[in-house]
Amino acid sequence: MRITLLVTGILLFLVVAPLASPLPGPGGTVIAALGIVLILRNSRWARHRFVRLKARWPRVGAFIDRILVRGSPKRRRERAKQVAAN
Repeated sequence: MRITLLVTGILLFLVVAPLASPLPGPGGTVIAALGIVLILRNSRWARHRFVRLKARWPRVGAFIDRILVRGSPKRRRERAKQVAAN
């Protein structure tokens, strides 16, 4: 099942998103984001590369975390707010 989801993510990101991008609306962007989500959830190699990208370019990593609505950055921001309030 995991391999199927990974292949689906790769196909969405590399094949379907470029084909849908000329159409009106944000379809290509949404499909590409869905493909990236599937790839990151099912590939250790992709997650490792994503962590390295975030370490090298933190602003890009924070932006992607916001788009993907990941739980860990939300917890870090909440903890930072609590520490700043105390």
